[in-house]
Amino acid sequence: MNISRRLPAKAGIARSGALRFVMRIGIVSLFADFTYEGGRSIVGPYLAVLGAGPIFVGAVAGLGEFLGYAVRLASGRFVDRHRGHWKVMGAGYTLNMLAVPALALAPFAWLAGLLVFLERIGKGIRNPAKDALLSRAGRELGHGYAFGLHEFLDQLGAVLGPLAVAGAVAYSGYRLGFAVLIVPALLALFFLRRARGIEPEAAPAEKGEKRAKFDARYYRYMAFSAVTILGFSHFILVGFHLQVTHRLSPELIPVLFAVAMAMDALAAIVVGRFFDRYGLKVLYALPLLTLPTLPLLFLAVHPLWIWIGAGLWGAALGVQESTVRAGVASLTPEALRGTAFGLFDTVFGASWFVGSVMMGALYALGPGWLVAVAVLLQLAALPLLTTIHYGSARA
Repeated sequence: MNISRRLPAKAGIARSGALRFVMRIGIVSLFADFTYEGGRSIVGPYLAVLGAGPIFVGAVAGLGEFLGYAVRLASGRFVDRHRGHWKVMGAGYTLNMLAVPALALAPFAWLAGLLVFLERIGKGIRNPAKDALLSRAGRELGHGYAFGLHEFLDQLGAVLGPLAVAGAVAYSGYRLGFAVLIVPALLALFFLRRARGIEPEAAPAEKGEKRAKFDARYYRYMAFSAVTILGFSHFILVGFHLQVTHRLSPELIPVLFAVAMAMDALAAIVVGRFFDRYGLKVLYALPLLTLPTLPLLFLAVHPLWIWIGAGLWGAALGVQESTVRAGVASLTPEALRGTAFGLFDTVFGASWFVGSVMMGALYALGPGWLVAVAVLLQLAALPLLTTIHYGSARA
């Protein structure tokens, strides 16, 4: 009788602790996204001002993402083998945060591109460790809810950062826009130290598990995600397009990005809840959201359609960055979560790199070519998902 009374109380404590950890690490991500999403909102226009062309911009966007994702496999394996989650996160966040305000000092496009690469590498180093710890919280809260709530807090910063940058750009140009981001960067590092030590423990049944492996659904899931991101344009190229075509004024481009990040936050928490109830089937929303996005962003002339396109782009990104990640957690054993996220992210990043360079080259031919290829890729992703969701375990 006493034991049965203790079990619900113990479960409640575990759930409360998991929620506390998600909130704490979410505050870190709020300030981190304030910093690097604030910077990312003006990288494309900044490169245009520094004299870069569309192929260079596409290469910077794509190679930056590829480098950021490529290091995740090594980072994830290190975490699984040595359990050094916090050391890895500390190193990654430091590089990730300090590279962004340094862009204010870049006199040439190639140096700005190098700093973009360093920022992405820093994010790549720390992400598998962060996601592995979040997946522990998902045991208690549901993976969709844990990743969705984290993404919601994350994207609050992604909304506030571009808005602050927009004000700085309007006041004194792009360099001040990057320089003001030193404040949230330092706050992110401060709160990271405060979050350490409250993460949920690893599942006892899986401690020391040596022979865990991934099943075929994990690899099919990776293929689906790779195809969807091939046809998904980076905002750096979107911002470049809006700058060179003068469809929006420079100070409105980061505001547009802020709107996209608000939709990202909303989609993350809503679709995350649906994921916990319906499983991988909710991911049909990803290519369906993406299909109208690029026609609106690259072909529309009236600003209203551009703003609608940015909202859809942000919603699709929210599904990618929360619910897609929850799917990885639901399909893999906890003992290999660092490796699972690292391998997934490496393939995802390689696909985004190829897609971004391709998008830059297609844009140089004409925006219509970019849109046509992107639509075909999103349509191709839909049948891949049907091979995964039937019979898959819910998070």
